[in-house]
Amino acid sequence: MPVTVRSFAKINLGLCIGSSRPDGFHELRTVYQTIALHDILRLRIERGSGIEIRCADPRVPTDQTNTCYRMLERAMSALGARVRVVLEIEKRLPVQGGLGGASGNAVSALLALEIALKKRLSPADRLRVAAEVGSDVPLFLVGGTILGVGRGEDVSPLPDLPSTSCVIATPEIGVSTPRAFADWDANVSKLTLSDLSDRIKEFSRQASAWLSSVPGHSRGRLSGVPARGRGRAEILLLDLVRTGIENDFEQVVFPQYPVLRDVKCALETSGATYASLSGSGSAVYGIFGTKAAAERAATKLRKQGVPAQATVTLTRAQYWKRVQVSSLSFRGEGETSSCNSKLET
Repeated sequence: MPVTVRSFAKINLGLCIGSSRPDGFHELRTVYQTIALHDILRLRIERGSGIEIRCADPRVPTDQTNTCYRMLERAMSALGARVRVVLEIEKRLPVQGGLGGASGNAVSALLALEIALKKRLSPADRLRVAAEVGSDVPLFLVGGTILGVGRGEDVSPLPDLPSTSCVIATPEIGVSTPRAFADWDANVSKLTLSDLSDRIKEFSRQASAWLSSVPGHSRGRLSGVPARGRGRAEILLLDLVRTGIENDFEQVVFPQYPVLRDVKCALETSGATYASLSGSGSAVYGIFGTKAAAERAATKLRKQGVPAQATVTLTRAQYWKRVQVSSLSFRGEGETSSCNSKLET
């Protein structure tokens, strides 16, 4: 019986790029936030062996380079599964959009495999395998509001922001993440390692200052208790804006793709409390105080020829409740205890 799951997207609430690491990656600090936009994945088990990926979108690879393929390969080995897996990906999220679509697909493929096999990896093994597959894959094993450090793969659950209205604009531009990192390196070539380290520390300080205003954050511990109260989401995000947290990629991506800067300005003009590039782009998002305001802004952008959708952010509980579409039992929430719960500086 096929297993059907949703594969959600993420946005970045700030992204600070540090120095290059010996492994070729960059030191990062970011706050991830899962949102309700998603792809659909269908997985079934057959007799035989091997992995087959199917997708109608020609931009999505169906060979060993696909993140789902790499995830399934590792998970099947860890679970001792000798079967044939057929995975169909129904793409609704943009490719190379900075929304973590491929990474979310990988985690959802893992969850679907576990349901189909009626076997599960331990939380620690899940995180280990996810980190091997990609830097922003582990965040989808947590959901909600998440701190990402290291190269982004070291994730910690943060107190959830309430579900909040937002607009995701997806101009039809493909931004290469490796190229964006290379441009960033060229842009900061005159900075010393000490300068770059100080930038990372400053981001952590700003994030700590912001989190101190979040209910559930006390004495350096993150309880995961969602903030409540009418209007509290907007207040928390205003607090975030006041800290000065930004996405460093905007400095190198906007000059190359001015339309992305224009989209950010359009969201701000339409009343967004906070607007930013997500990841390295090309998606640009805006946070709005009401659903009606978000829908008006999305409609305005579409009239200007920019694909845009009004959606909402997902708390951790909402994320795990909505992941599964088919009726088979699966519980993923509450398994983030193996993640660190302190803000690293």
